[in-house]
Amino acid sequence: MSASAGDGEPCTPLDNAKEEVSGPTCTGDNSKHESSICSGSSEIKSRAVVKYCAAPPPTSYALLQEKTDLKLPPANWLRENPQLGSAGTTILGSSSKSKPFSSFGMAYEFIDCIGDDVDVVSDSENIKKLLKIPYSKSHLSMAVHRVGRTLLLDELDIQELFMRSSQTGDWTWLKEFYQRLIDQKWQRKKKSKEHWYQKAILSKFLYYSINGDGAAEPQSDGLNEGEEDSGADEFSSSWPTAFTSTSNAEESEAPKQESVTVDSSFALGQVTSVPKEQNLPTIFNEGENGQGLRNDFVRNIMWTFEDIHMLVGSNMPIFGGGRYPAVSLRLRDNNKPINILTGIDYWLDNLMCNVPELVMCFHVNGIVQKYEMIKTEDIPHLENSTFSTRVVKDIAQNVLSFLKSNCTKEGHTYWLFKASGSDIVKLYDLTTLCEEAEEEKYQNPFTLPVAVLLYKVASNLMLNARQNRKHYGTIRTLLLNCVKLLHQDRHPQIIASAHYMLSELFQLDEPLEEDGGESLRAGGSEDSYSDEDREEEEEEDLTEDSDDDGSYSNCSSPQDDSKAVAVIRSVGELSVPEKYRSTHQIRPSCAFPVSQDKEERCRLVLSYVLKGLKAVDGSIKKESDLPAADPNTPIPLKYEDRSATGACATEKGISLLLERAAGPLQGEPKHTTRSGMIPGSWQHHMKLKLFFKASKAYYVLSDAATNLLKYGRALRYIKLSLQCYDAYCSVSGTLHPHVLLFHSQCLSLCGDIQLMLAQNANNRAAYLEEYSYQTKEDQEILHSLHRESSCQAFSMATDLAMDPEYQLFVSSKCYEAAYELLVSEPLKDLTSDQLSQVLKRLGNIRNEMGVYYMNQAAAMQAEKEVKKSVSAAEQEMWKKSFGFFEKGMKDFEAIGDSTNTALLLCNTGRLMRICAQAHCNLSGDEGRGEFSPEEALYYNKAIDYYLQAMKALASREKHSAVWDSVNWELSTTYFTLATLLQDYAPVSRKAQEQIEREVTEAMMKSLKYCDLQTDSARQPLYQYRAATIHHRLASMYHSCFRNQVGDEHLRKQHRSLAELHYSKAVSLFLSLKDAPCELLRTLLERVAFAEFTMAGQNSSTAKLKSLTGAIEIMTETRHAFQLIHKELQEEQTELNETDSAESAESSDVANGPMAGLNLQEVMKLIGVFEPSFSFLLLQVIKLMTTAKRKPSNKDDELLKTYKNVYSKLLRAEKNAPLVSRVELYVELLQQLMQRTGSDDTGTRKP
Repeated sequence: MSASAGDGEPCTPLDNAKEEVSGPTCTGDNSKHESSICSGSSEIKSRAVVKYCAAPPPTSYALLQEKTDLKLPPANWLRENPQLGSAGTTILGSSSKSKPFSSFGMAYEFIDCIGDDVDVVSDSENIKKLLKIPYSKSHLSMAVHRVGRTLLLDELDIQELFMRSSQTGDWTWLKEFYQRLIDQKWQRKKKSKEHWYQKAILSKFLYYSINGDGAAEPQSDGLNEGEEDSGADEFSSSWPTAFTSTSNAEESEAPKQESVTVDSSFALGQVTSVPKEQNLPTIFNEGENGQGLRNDFVRNIMWTFEDIHMLVGSNMPIFGGGRYPAVSLRLRDNNKPINILTGIDYWLDNLMCNVPELVMCFHVNGIVQKYEMIKTEDIPHLENSTFSTRVVKDIAQNVLSFLKSNCTKEGHTYWLFKASGSDIVKLYDLTTLCEEAEEEKYQNPFTLPVAVLLYKVASNLMLNARQNRKHYGTIRTLLLNCVKLLHQDRHPQIIASAHYMLSELFQLDEPLEEDGGESLRAGGSEDSYSDEDREEEEEEDLTEDSDDDGSYSNCSSPQDDSKAVAVIRSVGELSVPEKYRSTHQIRPSCAFPVSQDKEERCRLVLSYVLKGLKAVDGSIKKESDLPAADPNTPIPLKYEDRSATGACATEKGISLLLERAAGPLQGEPKHTTRSGMIPGSWQHHMKLKLFFKASKAYYVLSDAATNLLKYGRALRYIKLSLQCYDAYCSVSGTLHPHVLLFHSQCLSLCGDIQLMLAQNANNRAAYLEEYSYQTKEDQEILHSLHRESSCQAFSMATDLAMDPEYQLFVSSKCYEAAYELLVSEPLKDLTSDQLSQVLKRLGNIRNEMGVYYMNQAAAMQAEKEVKKSVSAAEQEMWKKSFGFFEKGMKDFEAIGDSTNTALLLCNTGRLMRICAQAHCNLSGDEGRGEFSPEEALYYNKAIDYYLQAMKALASREKHSAVWDSVNWELSTTYFTLATLLQDYAPVSRKAQEQIEREVTEAMMKSLKYCDLQTDSARQPLYQYRAATIHHRLASMYHSCFRNQVGDEHLRKQHRSLAELHYSKAVSLFLSLKDAPCELLRTLLERVAFAEFTMAGQNSSTAKLKSLTGAIEIMTETRHAFQLIHKELQEEQTELNETDSAESAESSDVANGPMAGLNLQEVMKLIGVFEPSFSFLLLQVIKLMTTAKRKPSNKDDELLKTYKNVYSKLLRAEKNAPLVSRVELYVELLQQLMQRTGSDDTGTRKP
């Protein structure tokens, strides 16, 4: 029976007020409710909340007339009456015996209270016995169990236990132990005649006191009536044997649910329910009918006594009505005074049941004498029964502290024992003693109820665990202890469910919050332990956890034995305030194991999943029908070399992948599974959950390995994940949307891994080693998977191939399958974000495949020794590449990704350029021929795609890197087109003027896209290209000027354009530090242009002016020679530094700088420079010498300089080292610069 909703407390404790007189309100039906009465005095605080009441509202009792003879039976005697409790009465009145599992019945019913909120759960009779220990000589025997910080107390009737032992042979070790160390002359005690007489008198009195008649039937339980010694050692036992009560059917009709059953679904149904026929009583195999595991109390009360919270069960009849709304009724022999034990008994009963007054009926030999009403707070002050409530409070606190400090291990059965007449109380750990006796722990009848309770508390906590992670440590502790208690062959369902819950504690799909580790580590139930490696340490701590008198240590007196966990030397110690203090602290052993390492968390999950699978597999009977398989033998993870496998073969192999992923299966399977599981059974439901959890864990492992670039390991994990999913599909009738969504994530990750493997082909050996490795745990999980499925549906997608093309193909198919899942009917409205991610991956893989085939085509082209016509293989590669680029663009356009669309357009443009290069005309051994129309077609197509890419991006701000890349490629294409038109002009098809126009147009467009303003890594390249364009245009106009005849206007235009472009080219080359040869060539061409201009002049003055201008241009070559000289010196320095090194190394170093300066080109340019320089100097000297006008002093000085420079140039040794010659040129040009007034910027001063 579950707890009622809400634990409201209608009133608060009244610390210094008198007790309330109103009694508890009980409804007429058996429904749960809560009511509370607060009581307080100057000495104690007590509050009681009725959690459940099966009795009707209190009715007034019949006041018996004086001289009524109680020995005569009333007319309604032994007829069942709800006023006396739903349990009824026995033939001899009420039985005070509680059932051995009564605390478990309450715990099952109020599971929300167990673990944290409540200190003690027990029958009220057991509570009273504990609080009367110092006053009573009776024996005490109780079983104590711990769940979190809650202690469950039950009477352990050792006499009944040994009676059963003599018949069954169980617990013989305990009987021998008991006789040897505790009671050597044990024999069963018999009830006295006086005992039965008093029981009969009491029963008749209660029936006389009830108003109205009603049929009553004998019941198994009666009133909890305290006698002088509570009769605990006198009354009949109710150890679990079948009762003969006839009221079972009526009891079962009460709306209490069988809280013993294991059909508890934790966390929104995440644990499969257990069939009704598998409830706890049928699992017991003990012969009980389960009554001992039911909550048969008339009322359950949450009693707070000082700071102790107790859930108690009580059957005490409560009467009311009139001016006495709630009273308890007691019968006393007038000849026997009330002693202290009876007083404490009455007082505690009234406190626990919120009864403010006690009505006492006195009799002599069964003849009623008188009635007396006593207030509850006055009971401790009755004559001959005076006791201190403060002392009772101290006893309660000391007993609880003693038990909490020593009953530390969840799942263990502790035995609290005090022999009759003894002052020594001993605590034994029966579980440990049983293990030492080498007998099965399952002989302990408490084992299964404790295990189920641990499981139920954990299940209940899981309901709120998602919101409150601090419970994770507690849940883990409870479940681990639950599993320890159970045998896998006997209770596989609970074990499998417990392990699944343990795996669910690790939320693999959620990242740990920053404070998550702290909150989880701080979790765990107080006073709860789980780790076996701390048990010895705990034992040592317990022996040291003593007060000054050493009361917690084992007593050294001969009466005590070393088997006791702890001993109270004298019951008198319990009356001393705070004599015993609970030293049991929260320890890290039950904290939830939090790790930031994903692999460690997943491995823990998989270990729990494996244990759960083993439990399920062990419960399936048809194992003989399965093919033999050794779980210790590795199941090979195959890899194949797919280099020779064509697309058609792989298409066929991958079809299984698409079939499995195409959509949800419909309908539940009608036949048993491969392993013999029946659809709908608990094994079937549990395997589905475990398979899915394992698949998730392997997915997370694969994702983590991918992030670590361990792609072989990642592929192995995603293979295992998909194998788990394959097994899940084999046993599942319907695939829910969340399962399909997860499957699409697996396929997407598999595609990522295959793509990474294709891009990192150099590490294949390492990846193969990672892929082939397998842990024993993985092998055992695979073995369980193979019981249900061949697990081959996704083998094509997860094999480690050696062929990059095949890996790219598999990757694309994985993405396609994921896409098909996401657009299927069950998921189409749920997955907008994930769909865009898969479409982006699809676009990316299609781009990768397009680039792959494009590079293949380029490689085929480069491998040709002799350029021939385009082969069919090349054309096939172009078609494949273009097709993938087109599909990729559609994918990116579908999600509005303009940046990636632009990149694919850019790649398509590059493909068009490769096609253009393949169509170049060849003319025998002389090299390539004219620029062909096919080349022009493909270059123009490339330009179109680049322009589309620019249009898609719209502006540089959108994505500067992609914009710059497209801009560069577009400029390059225009430049290449113009260069080919200029160098390999199609003069056979077009006029020269048309070619020049097209070259100029292409050059200017290339120049337009040369971004000289933006500061970027490409800026020097743009500058170099712009300078080259100006140089080429200048050269073209130079050529046109030389070859143009007739049209003087056009000649002047060409001359002007040539000078303009030469000037810009020189200016740009001067700004570059690594293009001295280009600068020198441009200046020499400019000088040649000036010389050609001079050749057409007739006037000496004009010629002199042109020559002077040409010399000034020549002086500008000084900058180029300085750069050349600097590089030559650096070469020489490096050569000198490596003289002592080995010749091979010297050779390498010597050849290194050559790449920076083309010496052959330098020598060729010097060969042009020297004669041109000499010619200019000679001509200017001649003209100045033969000038008719008288030269000025300035002219004389200038002429001397020219002669001096010319003289040095002529005398220069032609075989001198290159460095020396360049030094000479720099020196001579410097002299001229000083005289002519030129500067270094490539412009002349007026």
